[in-house]
Amino acid sequence: MEKGDKHSLSTLEKATTGLSNMKIVNDETSDRKLLIAVDFGTTFSGVAWAQTRRPDVQSVIIQWPDATTGGLEGISSDKVPTELRYENGECRWGFQVDDYEPRHQWFKLDLDPTQGRGISDLSRQFPDQHALPPGYSASSEKICTDYLQALRAHTEEVLKYKLPASILKSTPIEYIITVPAVWSDSAQAKTRSCAEAAGMGKNLQIISEPEAAAIYALHAMDPHSIQVGDTFVLCDAGGGTVDLISYTVSELKPILRVTEAAMGSGRLCGSTFLNRIFQKFLVDKLGLNEEWDDEVVEDAMKRFDLVTKKAFRGAPNEEFVIPVPGLADDPSQGVRRGKFKMTGVEVKKIFDPVVEEVITLVKGQIAATHKKVKAVLMVGGFGQSAYLRETVRAAIDRNIEVMQPPNGWTAVVRGALMKGLSQLEPDTERVKVTARTARKHYGTEIMSKYDSSKHAKSTSWFDDFDGELKVFDMSWFITKGSPVTEDRSFIRKYHKVWKVAEGPKQVVMQDILMYADPEDKGAPVYKDAGDVKHLARLTADLSCIPVSELTQKLGKDGKLYYVIYYEIEMTYYSAHTKYALVYKNVKYDSVSAEYV
Repeated sequence: MEKGDKHSLSTLEKATTGLSNMKIVNDETSDRKLLIAVDFGTTFSGVAWAQTRRPDVQSVIIQWPDATTGGLEGISSDKVPTELRYENGECRWGFQVDDYEPRHQWFKLDLDPTQGRGISDLSRQFPDQHALPPGYSASSEKICTDYLQALRAHTEEVLKYKLPASILKSTPIEYIITVPAVWSDSAQAKTRSCAEAAGMGKNLQIISEPEAAAIYALHAMDPHSIQVGDTFVLCDAGGGTVDLISYTVSELKPILRVTEAAMGSGRLCGSTFLNRIFQKFLVDKLGLNEEWDDEVVEDAMKRFDLVTKKAFRGAPNEEFVIPVPGLADDPSQGVRRGKFKMTGVEVKKIFDPVVEEVITLVKGQIAATHKKVKAVLMVGGFGQSAYLRETVRAAIDRNIEVMQPPNGWTAVVRGALMKGLSQLEPDTERVKVTARTARKHYGTEIMSKYDSSKHAKSTSWFDDFDGELKVFDMSWFITKGSPVTEDRSFIRKYHKVWKVAEGPKQVVMQDILMYADPEDKGAPVYKDAGDVKHLARLTADLSCIPVSELTQKLGKDGKLYYVIYYEIEMTYYSAHTKYALVYKNVKYDSVSAEYV
């Protein structure tokens, strides 16, 4: 790839650990490794770890520092808030940030501007009053790097109390980090760069979030309830985003193999919006009270977040007591002894705008499979809501089950750990995604024979070598919606022709192009038609090949031509695609590009 085609990333300052003398090394010969999986979430992040010698023992980090003690055991939680605050030259993160302090949040989304930070009406209607605007005081790359560095340093400090010092000093550490399935090439490069700058090493694995969640959720199911041909929709409903993906079972033994049944979908409509809508409800109802202040809001919000939101089931006769300390008794507002009661009807009005968006996504994903769906699997923190589960169940075909697998909130990080372990120790693999659905068209521009049925005559020209009309048009080797097999390379053959009189070419280049096709009208014939974008450039330097070894052929015009036959080799992985240019069985260039 030429210099001008590379995605430019701002230089990230190397983070120092300050806490750990453990080394991140790439030791392919070691028979013992420590794998740490990181679910880098929009609103909450999680960490899990295991040793390759004991892959059956997989642990989730549940100890986090808080704002007061600063120790390892200040807060016990399966996840930690993805929030950061800079103060007096220091960085506070996660639970160290008080509820009502200005903080950076949702900064992960700023790594991929193509996905749109404000893609949800909810995010526009109910903004977080304490969130700093994107780019305030620091770039998204710096914020992500600082957060991941804090997460890594804390994790390695915790491991000092979980494993003997001799093992930690002698065992290579590898990290695996999750990214959204639709992350662009640039966003993946930024995520990897941030993780490496945060001290997570060069030998970093990346896996898409919905695949990680599906690996764990399907593994957690009763194997006797799964049959070949069963299709499952996975709904990962988190704090900020709700992402969906579908899989069809292709094999049961020796391991469970699944193929992607439909392209993934998602929106910003997670459970954080319940908190924001509740806060607006609170201000509208009680904000004019003379004793109203931030302490009242803080106590009420904590009760709603920790109790009401999780306990609500949708019954109109439910009642929830919300603390509002310091407010005077007011029968007209239902305030008595520093508390007021919310009815099930009021709570339902808070839930419904968010739940309706989730239902729309679920219905759309079911329809996109064009198959009989057996079950919807609800994971993520919001996915554990009883009201969401029952509302989804009532909104879809009654023959489709709605299930909440165990450990739903940590399904992504647990699945990522399983995937990472299977890469290091293949015998541990239990669930494998063998094929996925392409999200865009991918191809390259080639020289083709003129065809009056599809080519405009004005685009044609006479080729002296073949003695016929030719055009430059697109060869789409992957079409949107088509199945793509993972971990297996497939090859497309191409050739270039030029006159011997022009001399041998030093370099052969081939551009990989993509087309999103948002209206599903099909890929264009020409690269200049529609919004076709450049993805990557492959380059082969042939200057080292003797001229005598270059193939020469006689053209229809009686002149000699060089003809270079070469191949583009494509390999698809969980979260990225690798392209290589091959000439005479030698790979001359290889680039990693976005997940298809």
